[in-house]
Amino acid sequence: MLHKIDLSRADLNLLVLFEAVLDERHVGRAAERLNLSASAVSHGLGRLRRLLNDPLFLRTPKGVVPTALAAELAEPVADILDRVRSVVSRAEPFDPATSRRRFKLGAPDGVAAVVLPALLERLRLTAPGVDVSVRQFLPVHTGRARVWEPALADLDARAIDVAVVPLHDVPLRFSARTLYDEEFVIAMRAGHTFAERPTLDRFCAMSHLLVSLSGDPAGFVDEALAQQGSARRIALTVPNFMMALEIVARTNLIAALPRHLVAMHAARFDIVSVKSPVPLGHDPIRAIVSKAAEKDAGVSWFLGMLQGMQAEASAVKKRARPAKS
Repeated sequence: MLHKIDLSRADLNLLVLFEAVLDERHVGRAAERLNLSASAVSHGLGRLRRLLNDPLFLRTPKGVVPTALAAELAEPVADILDRVRSVVSRAEPFDPATSRRRFKLGAPDGVAAVVLPALLERLRLTAPGVDVSVRQFLPVHTGRARVWEPALADLDARAIDVAVVPLHDVPLRFSARTLYDEEFVIAMRAGHTFAERPTLDRFCAMSHLLVSLSGDPAGFVDEALAQQGSARRIALTVPNFMMALEIVARTNLIAALPRHLVAMHAARFDIVSVKSPVPLGHDPIRAIVSKAAEKDAGVSWFLGMLQGMQAEASAVKKRARPAKS
């Protein structure tokens, strides 16, 4: 029979105290942060040590250092407290002007880089205490219809509040708002010879860069090429779009990248773009939440803030720097 832990002996405040001491590495500073006396913090640590049967923190001339167990507990304790704070914040009326809530956003970096600058400016003006964490998603190469399933799974698990991904068909258990329409263009450094004559044959003859989180040297562009009986050489894969921009700007590699991302950073990296010689289609970039989470006033508000990025995304698209013919 499994031994059941008596949670009646546990006090959530002890985890808050543990977090403060771990962060501050000093009992006195932790006490000041928690508005407690140093003796109260020491007493609480004693209770937690008995509960966990470990010293947790060892004294040094400059403060305290965590034991191996304390270091191991740091992440799960932070996760527990984050979840509890999230539950408590949802129970309170949501006021963006005074909220200290943190929202978790999941998106490819090529999308996050487009929406975050304007979103952060709006938050600065209307919700200065609200924070945002971003979790990066990139598609797994299993066919375009199912590549964003990890993002949907994280929404179901409430690991993220909102996913902003290119998804055509959204399951009924989710709500979606289209932020903008995205297409991929072929990006390269200014002066690249491919821009002078961007034909399909020359496209296939070039050395390409592919954004692939897993390092798999194949993507949807290769699927489109295969349908036409063509192929290309992937000379390099990198794990994110911002790295792709940096490398394309400094080499002769070319890359299929999101138009809005290229438009936003063309001047900074001195890159140009041309229309893809192989049809790649368009994707709606959608902010997606679970319908259960949308009942949360804070999540609903955050979704509305993201939807307000639609006008900004349209303005960015107009700033694209096409290659001169």
